[in-house]
Amino acid sequence: MAETAWEWDETLYAGSARHYSVGRWPYPRELAETIGSALDLDGTGHLLDVGCGPGSLTLLLAPLFEVAVGVDADRDMLTEAQRWASEAGVITVEWRHLRAEELPADLGTFRVATFAQSYHWMDRPLVARRVRDMLAPDGAWVHVSANTHQGVNGDDRLPYPRPPWPQIDELVARYLGPIRRAGRGALPAGTPGGEAEIMLAAGFAGPTRLTVEQGMVVERSVDEVTSAVFSLSSSAPHLFGDRLPAFEADLRDLLTTAARDGLFAERRQDVGVTIWRP
Repeated sequence: MAETAWEWDETLYAGSARHYSVGRWPYPRELAETIGSALDLDGTGHLLDVGCGPGSLTLLLAPLFEVAVGVDADRDMLTEAQRWASEAGVITVEWRHLRAEELPADLGTFRVATFAQSYHWMDRPLVARRVRDMLAPDGAWVHVSANTHQGVNGDDRLPYPRPPWPQIDELVARYLGPIRRAGRGALPAGTPGGEAEIMLAAGFAGPTRLTVEQGMVVERSVDEVTSAVFSLSSSAPHLFGDRLPAFEADLRDLLTTAARDGLFAERRQDVGVTIWRP
C-alpha cells in the first residue's frame, strides 16, 4: 500500500464494536474514584465523553454527574453503548452520533470533557479549541490513557501462559502487510504524539498527571483474546475482507496451541489520567 497522509473514515472500527465487551477489560472502579476526587465531583454538572466507543468510560463516570453525553462517529459503537446502558440500568446518558470535529453541535456547557483512547484519531487542534469553548470556567478536560486489550510485557511467573502477542502481530502482518492499517488508510509511523503542545496552544493550563495502578493478574480465554485482536483498528474485521474466516481460523489455531487448558494470564496495565484546565 502506498504511504499517504492518513485521513479518518467511517470504517476505522468497522466490525469491532461487538468485540469490546468480550476482548477488552472494563476501566477499573478506582479510575472513577481518582477522577472524582481530583475534580471534586459531587453528582452535579454535565459530562461530555468524546469518542466514547461503547460507553466504557461514560457509564463508569455517569454516576458522578447529573447528565452525561457520549459522542462517537461509529453507529455500531453507540448501539453497544445503548445496550450496555440498558443492561446497567443507566438512564442519565444521552448518546450522539457525530464526529468530534462537529462539536459543539448545540450540546451546551460541560463541567468535564473526557477522552479515553480516542483523541489521537481526531483533528486535535480543532477539537481542542472547540471543546475548550464548551467547558465551564471551572471545568476540566480529562485524557485517559490506557491499554485495555493487552497486559504488561514481562517474564514474571503467571498461572497460565501469556497470549503470544508477537506471534499475533506477525499473523496480522501476514494477512494485512507490515504497515499498520487504519480504516481505508495506513499509519506507517503510528498515531501522532505532541498532545501537550496542542493543548497549550489551544489555551489550556496544566497538566496534572495521575496514575491508577492496576497490576492484578487476570485469566483470559481463547475467545477473549480473539475478540481483543478484532477490537483493534489495526486488525478490525473489515480489513480482512473475504479472508476474515481464514484469518480467524489461523488466529484461533495459534491461540489454542499457545494456551494451557484453553487459558492465558496477563497482568493488567496501569491507567494514566491527564487533567487540563480551560
